[in-house]
Amino acid sequence: MSEEKRLNRRELLKKAGAGAAAVGAAGAGAPFAFAGPHKYKGRWLSGNLSLITWVHFVPSYDAWFDPWAKAWGEANDVQVTVDHINNTLLDTRAAAEVAAQSGHDLFFNLHPMALYYDQVIDHKDIVTEVARTQGAYMPIAQASTYSAKLKKYFAVSDSYVPDPVVWRYDLWTGVGAEPNTWENVLKAAPKLKKIGHPIGIGQSQELDSNMALFAFLMCFGSFLQDANNHPSLDTKKTVQAVNFMAQIYRVGETPDIFSWNPASNNNYLYAGTASLILNAISATRTPEALHLPFSDSLWIWPIPAGPYGRLGLEHLMGCWNIWKFAQNKANAEQFLIDLLKAGKQATLQSQLYNFPTFAKTFPFPEIRKVAAADPHKPNGKYTILTTIAEKYTHNIGYPGTMNPAMDEVFSTFLIPQMFAQVSQGKLTAAQSVAQTKAQVSQIYAKWRARGAV
Repeated sequence: MSEEKRLNRRELLKKAGAGAAAVGAAGAGAPFAFAGPHKYKGRWLSGNLSLITWVHFVPSYDAWFDPWAKAWGEANDVQVTVDHINNTLLDTRAAAEVAAQSGHDLFFNLHPMALYYDQVIDHKDIVTEVARTQGAYMPIAQASTYSAKLKKYFAVSDSYVPDPVVWRYDLWTGVGAEPNTWENVLKAAPKLKKIGHPIGIGQSQELDSNMALFAFLMCFGSFLQDANNHPSLDTKKTVQAVNFMAQIYRVGETPDIFSWNPASNNNYLYAGTASLILNAISATRTPEALHLPFSDSLWIWPIPAGPYGRLGLEHLMGCWNIWKFAQNKANAEQFLIDLLKAGKQATLQSQLYNFPTFAKTFPFPEIRKVAAADPHKPNGKYTILTTIAEKYTHNIGYPGTMNPAMDEVFSTFLIPQMFAQVSQGKLTAAQSVAQTKAQVSQIYAKWRARGAV
């Protein structure tokens, strides 16, 4: 699209109601753009392609992706422009582009944007084409990006990120405990806090708190919706879970968890303070790269088991969307097809942070071999990632699928709020759960009336 028709970053954020103050509070974006010269003639593609994505938590991924995108543009006679922004700004930017009906051809986010199902193309042809050579679209990706009700792929996922518990082996063994169950976490929490190393599970209006607390609920048998996408926030089990987390907070955490952003638990760990967080392996890769003295003592395990078992979510679900108002849809579709086929490279360049979403792209046994060869201590620490991915990683909305109502519940941070109100003593667990259950029911009723759930 022409520069005259494109809204710049400042204008888009202004339209979404996020000005300079919001940028300052959430972290400045990191724009990066380039254009591939028109060196190749006679290709069936031509013209432009603009895309926006996040600043990856593992820098080596962006160091691979940006030259890859540029080379793709040169090989296909397409002028490619890539913009990177802070992950906390993605939702407001998406809202701005939809409001303006103008923006990037390709939009990436860290969760499926089911809210915009009517603003995007059906991505079915992309999924079908990639599956021809890369094997089946994996169940977690299907459940995250396809609506059976709407008969539409409202996004296509190129990756998902396992979400282990990251814990300080030296500190935990020092108090004679291991975080294999939530009961053990509760028992160890006051001992760890007493020696200056609290638990670090957020209860804030941000992505990491959302993921951790959604998963925590599932470990207690509490699910926001059932397999048919009907709201099912079971009051008794949810109250039990909320009370349990409030206990962990009171004996083993500090009040700053209520104002965290997505980087806060990482920084808490890097400072040498946290004894445990729920996060992706960027939380271990960064200390390794910085040669922090405790990096060899950072272990990763599956989420602790609760009364209902061990159930986790993906930490992030990388999803690409092509807007209906995109000016270069054919270019965007082919770019995604080729990017998805490069999924093995993407996983390697992300240092096993990203896992591909097509079964044959980089099968689990191959990933495990790469993980086993990782030189960081303890030896073989990353091999558990494939077990976490295969056995304990579910989609947002499990046992149902992602849909506009679930996306709204997720994006408005109702679950962290439900927990925080109890931990802070503002409401009882029964009151907070009843309030949240009513809000969730209203959201589902709204989207059901629109025929979207």
